[in-house]
Amino acid sequence: MSKEEATMQYLKQIKITRIEKRPSDAWYDMSLRQLRNGEVCFYRIRDFLTGDWLLKTCRDNELGKVMVKAVKCPAGTRFAQLEGNAMIFQPSQREGWLYDIISLSRADENDRISRKVVDSLDEVPAIIRENYEVKPYEEATGKTAPGKHWVTVSRAEDEKAMIILFLVERGWTLSEIAPEQKLEEMQREKPKPKERKKEIDTGQTWTCPICGEKLRTKHIEYEATVKHVFKRP
Repeated sequence: MSKEEATMQYLKQIKITRIEKRPSDAWYDMSLRQLRNGEVCFYRIRDFLTGDWLLKTCRDNELGKVMVKAVKCPAGTRFAQLEGNAMIFQPSQREGWLYDIISLSRADENDRISRKVVDSLDEVPAIIRENYEVKPYEEATGKTAPGKHWVTVSRAEDEKAMIILFLVERGWTLSEIAPEQKLEEMQREKPKPKERKKEIDTGQTWTCPICGEKLRTKHIEYEATVKHVFKRP
């Protein structure tokens, strides 16, 4: 399986369901230190690698921004620290597209969480490089800023794409198992399908020479074998 095919398999294992849409609601924007108003949606996510999440998106039409925020995270010391964590998508130079500065969560030996802005394209996870537009900060925004090197660019209306970016940048890097290992485990644990069989009554009977009981002969075909059994009529 190629790397591109593998990343597509990962995406297929992330189930995102919108469970509520509020056309008008409010939230507190920490970066602006003020209440904002706009559309708020809640999503339930079942991620094959990290577990179950509840995320919400807050769409600020006045500023053209979308915030993705963790409401409920999977169990565990590392993920608990992500509750309330937010990712901001802001207008890029291309109309109708939003950018996100790529920064990845990391845990130290005591499971304390921090974030690091990626310095080079090689540090960007393959699933992002192969499924999103990744551009230098200056090209996407038309601005320069120290320490801001690479960004993703997503369609402004594609909230599911933004949610996947949140999972990969904030959650996947904290997983103690790699995505490919997790998929292999899932394949091994998947119950094997029942073997198909075709049962044919031969219409013939056999009589036991000792007790005289009569039994019908049946021909049974499996996928790889053939058996014959006796059954009472």
